[in-house]
Amino acid sequence: MLNFDQARFLKIQTGAVAIADWIRPLMRELLDAGIERLYFMGTGGVQLLTFPAIELAARHTTFPVSACFPAQVILDPPAGLNEKALVVMPSLSGTTKESVALLPFLKERGVRLLTLTGHADTPLAQQADHTYTNFAEDDTSSESFYLQTMIIVLALLAETGRIANFDAIVSELKRLPGLLAEAKAAYEDEAAKLAQSIKDEPYHIFTAAGSVWPEAHYYGMCILEEMQWIRTRPVHAADFFHGTLELVEPGVSVFLFKGEDALRPLGERVERFVHRYTDKVWILDSASVALPGISPQVRSLISPVVLATLLERLSAHLEVLRQHPLTTRRYYKRVEY
Repeated sequence: MLNFDQARFLKIQTGAVAIADWIRPLMRELLDAGIERLYFMGTGGVQLLTFPAIELAARHTTFPVSACFPAQVILDPPAGLNEKALVVMPSLSGTTKESVALLPFLKERGVRLLTLTGHADTPLAQQADHTYTNFAEDDTSSESFYLQTMIIVLALLAETGRIANFDAIVSELKRLPGLLAEAKAAYEDEAAKLAQSIKDEPYHIFTAAGSVWPEAHYYGMCILEEMQWIRTRPVHAADFFHGTLELVEPGVSVFLFKGEDALRPLGERVERFVHRYTDKVWILDSASVALPGISPQVRSLISPVVLATLLERLSAHLEVLRQHPLTTRRYYKRVEY
């Protein structure tokens, strides 16, 4: 495979799933200490990676689980941000400016902080009440954060009596790193062909629903816009017919991501429509990926993880064909803003 280190990938994703052995007793401890609310507070694309976990919570419990942007919290904090709140803050670098700025604000309010970082010797890792460090880099971080945040919510559901099969789910998730590596290999040729097809496209519409909607938003914003300087329009499939449909015409590129949860029909509705008006329709469907030993229930949870792992192969080929490394930036961490 092009520019792929399988051993590194397996180590990182195995480390992500290993949070399960640590988080459940910690969740019990936090609940016993009086935690009544959970906030995910990430900056930028990493916040999008927490959304499937938040939706998982919404389907199973009335325990408040929500998302807030750190830069916004400092200006206008939610009412429940106090000693009864747990904030989970993911940051690959552990140094994200807006997230670091939030640390004293949370401490002053007595908020308990759990950080998820890629490096231990960083402010977010060292100044949190609890931290889980799993080294990753940009090409492996999506799967890692999807899995970590999902397992945190699964632990919450288990410890509040909302699910009874936490151990069984984790057992399946521990098989996932190897299966994802196999999925990458199986998709390699298709990724190369897709990269060749879209390398000169100036603009894409991205759409999806359910657990894979955050991946559509993330890939458009954080990969194609930030890392390839390609304009995109991410739109939830439920909103596609309330504005964005009018932009579809011959020659317009539309990416549709399909997952395996209850909202799959929303994407299929878009699929039926766009095929009538443009020949540039690119569909990534997690259901097409072989994952032996993974139950339908777990497949529905990990659809965004699966699509993220396939899309990394697309990105690897795009950066070569477009002669635009994924690390190239004009502004991000280059100038003051």
